[in-house]
Amino acid sequence: MSFADLGLSDELLRAVTDAGYTEPTPIQRQAIPSVLMGKDLIGIAQTGTGKTAAFVLPMIDVLGEGRTRALMPRSLILEPTRELAAQVAENFEKYGLNHKLSMALLIGGVQMGDQVKALEKGVDVLIATPGRLMDLYGRGKILLTGCSLLVIDEADRMLDMGFIPDIEEICTKLPKNRQTLLFSATMPPPIKKLADKFLTDPKTIEVARPATTNVNITQRIVQVPATAHVKRDVLRRLLQQDEVSTAIIFCNRKTTVRDLNKSLKKHGFRSAEIHGDMDQSARIAELDRFKNGDVNILVASDVAARGLDVKGVSHVFNFDAPWHPDDYVHRIGRTGRGGATGTAYTLVTPEDAENIAEIEKLTGHKIERVPSPVAIDGADEAPAPKRARGGKRDAKKAEPRREEAVAEAPAKPKSRRAAAPVREEGPAPAPREEQRSRPPREERPVRDDRRRRRDQDDGPDEGWNGPIPDFLNYTIEA
Repeated sequence: MSFADLGLSDELLRAVTDAGYTEPTPIQRQAIPSVLMGKDLIGIAQTGTGKTAAFVLPMIDVLGEGRTRALMPRSLILEPTRELAAQVAENFEKYGLNHKLSMALLIGGVQMGDQVKALEKGVDVLIATPGRLMDLYGRGKILLTGCSLLVIDEADRMLDMGFIPDIEEICTKLPKNRQTLLFSATMPPPIKKLADKFLTDPKTIEVARPATTNVNITQRIVQVPATAHVKRDVLRRLLQQDEVSTAIIFCNRKTTVRDLNKSLKKHGFRSAEIHGDMDQSARIAELDRFKNGDVNILVASDVAARGLDVKGVSHVFNFDAPWHPDDYVHRIGRTGRGGATGTAYTLVTPEDAENIAEIEKLTGHKIERVPSPVAIDGADEAPAPKRARGGKRDAKKAEPRREEAVAEAPAKPKSRRAAAPVREEGPAPAPREEQRSRPPREERPVRDDRRRRRDQDDGPDEGWNGPIPDFLNYTIEA
């Protein structure tokens, strides 16, 4: 079956061909005819199956006739995150080249002025996140009574992020006589209840068992201790030894994203970061750097786990095992897309055993266990990595143990931050001081919880920046 068999217009078929697509995916084959017929639809499909085009393509033809009115969009697409909304907008631009459709993107993190101006002119397609849409609606800047087509995308993610009450309120603002399309990777009870309430006699399409993983992705687990600096050491070795061209690394916390990206760059890797504390312009800039190849490693929180579509991602690394099994599926789905193969590594600590068991239960797949690329007991003593791609200097060697450092201290310091000269006279340092692997951090007040968490997450490779005490008689290498 080709796209021409689905009933799409010739103008749209030309745009699809120009984009390089020849055959529709299973969800596109089943969804597009139903949308063109005006039926309500529930689409259950995992990420990477082409579901965005499954509603964008028929919407372009449905909206091909008609006119816009100020402040009254003709259709509305709700997305849980800014990145997803922006990517849907890109799809409309790509496939709507031969149509004269107007579009507005309502997302947080950017100025409202331009968004309001677009609404005042009237738009055919409004793509929005629930928060910004409700904000503008409350200010009287938008009317939804002219919206005849509603798309609720990534509904289960909306549930996770607490957007279901907003969606229910938005649905009450739209005309009852409308077409509604709901897409979700899973169908938990709250989403089923939402569909029963706001969809009329919907057709249900399920193209894959919920939460199944892509067979083109090689999945591996590496057992590591919970120590942050050892996990970072293991990750760096995996990045070096497994022919990584482009990779996305997922962390559970925003502070971990920042710290890990800082550590990777310090060791010479070309990395960038994206997380929820960044404003929209900064996030878009970092994503563009990754897509353009300026950096080949993107460290991300789960804000980018769904919908981030970057061609050619060879590897996904779960620096932290995900807390929810569904997140595992969506994270590793960033690789192995479009029929390509990919590899996904998950670093697992003893505390993650239950989470991994839940993931394997959900996916029905036993994940391969592979040995760590470093000797875990001596991770700190492993040799420094070779000059990393894009780096300016060799990576730092792991800090030696205190006992060995005292015995093997060189005669001359190798860095400007040299230790104090060895004293020939005077009492030997107290045993307690000899056993300390590094000087204590300088005490300072913690102003808030975020600062406290960041301080607690700091690993040994962050370095000692204070004065060198006299009792230290070994060199700290830079």
